[in-house]
Amino acid sequence: MKKIAVIGLGYVGLPLAVAFGEKRPVVGFDINAKRIAELKQGEDFTREVSSEELAAASQLSFTDSLDDIAGCTVFIVTVPTPIDDYKTPDLTPLVKASESVGKVLKSGDIVIYESTVYPGATEEVCVPVLERVSGLKFNEDFYAGYSPERINPGDKEHRVTTIMKVTSGSTPAIAEEVDALYADIITAGTHKASSIKVAEAAKVIENTQRDLNIALMNELAMIFAKLGIDTHEVLAAAGTKWNFLPFKPGLVGGHCIGVDPYYLTHKAQAIGYHPEIILAGRRTNDGMGPYVAAELVKAMIKAGHTIANARVLVMGFTFKENCPDLRNTRVIDVVKELRDFGCHVDVTDCWADSAEALHEYGISLTDKPEQGSYSGVIVAVPHKEYAAMSAGDLRGYLKADGVLFDLKGILPLGEADLRL
Repeated sequence: MKKIAVIGLGYVGLPLAVAFGEKRPVVGFDINAKRIAELKQGEDFTREVSSEELAAASQLSFTDSLDDIAGCTVFIVTVPTPIDDYKTPDLTPLVKASESVGKVLKSGDIVIYESTVYPGATEEVCVPVLERVSGLKFNEDFYAGYSPERINPGDKEHRVTTIMKVTSGSTPAIAEEVDALYADIITAGTHKASSIKVAEAAKVIENTQRDLNIALMNELAMIFAKLGIDTHEVLAAAGTKWNFLPFKPGLVGGHCIGVDPYYLTHKAQAIGYHPEIILAGRRTNDGMGPYVAAELVKAMIKAGHTIANARVLVMGFTFKENCPDLRNTRVIDVVKELRDFGCHVDVTDCWADSAEALHEYGISLTDKPEQGSYSGVIVAVPHKEYAAMSAGDLRGYLKADGVLFDLKGILPLGEADLRL
């Protein structure tokens, strides 16, 4: 039985390593020594894997030393693939991970990538790095595969083993081997793609499709606001049709939906095609933070509040509910716009790490917001703790005639002053 190394132990890598570690020898590798120390203690700060699940993976060990993965024959790379400030793919983590694997790569080994990339990146970017560092020849000495991750952070129903897995390999025989490897742990089944490029493209359009659908909902929300009708009421009515898709408006951040479309558009532009629809959706979604802030400010003015130095409370700062991940959170756009209006903004989040919020965004989280102190409150991220609060609880933070903005519509119709 081949020994596996999982490179990168975040939301994607750790659950995968745990699933494999219940059945075969696995070494989880991460360059973050603090992360490794926590995992050795049975703790996962992402809250994706419980202490009991870690303990059940009896054949899983953790390390930050390349020497400890040198004996592995299958390397699964699960590092993040972000974008830079110019919306351009940043392949630095992927290249560095490939360099690390290249240092321990041996004849006959297989390197499988799960990180979201544009079609062609595995063979055009990663494989040359492996060849250069290892001195081995692709598809003669070592082989590659691609199996896109489908982890949904914070989702306890759809787990790595219960979501169908797309697989692929650099040769027909390797494709079979990669597929069989994943089939051993994926109870939902696998789908073997005809090539690595097809598997890469399948992944990147999954989130592009979601991005475009949410962009449509956001545009509809802006239209319906001008028409004086409630978007959620409209969606509930339309949703009675059997084939209406249940998307809702909101801020689109995170390391997938708000990022992946730029990988596809980058590749499209590189081959001479300018993607109109995908980028239009991205512009709409990227503009929602300023829109939300402006709507709150208009409502506060109508309620008689002075905007300069007005106190506003933003509840929730992570990129999605019931998840501590702050990567690419678009709540920061709301905060920045409100500050540009002259508001004093407090941000609270019962899931986020305060040190990370300060380091990444310069935001000092407020642990205990003051009752009766704010001209406006935005429930930006519907963590279960906030969803359990009543309109009365939330209004307790407001001054007289303060404005409550229920961004995601967690309260019944009419109980908030604004919602998308």
